Amino acid sequence: MAKTVNVHEAKTHLSRLLEQVRQGEEVVIAKAGKPVARLVAVRGQVGRREPGSARGQIKIGEDFDAPLPEDIQGYFE
Repeated sequence: MAKTVNVHEAKTHLSRLLEQVRQGEEVVIAKAGKPVARLVAVRGQVGRREPGSARGQIKIGEDFDAPLPEDIQGYFE
């Protein structure tokens, strides 16, 4: 279950709260008793993007740029 703290406590003890979040706890920040934000740990780091890394894995159909059927085309006009 998430721990709930008020805004003042969150500002005062942010470092402590971040450590608790890092260890897997969820913290809800409330203002006037109403939840407004949730602190959760970031899962997995995004790796560096490498241009061309999907080469050979994506197939584009021969009719990719063919005109849409008239009934569907009408939705775009």
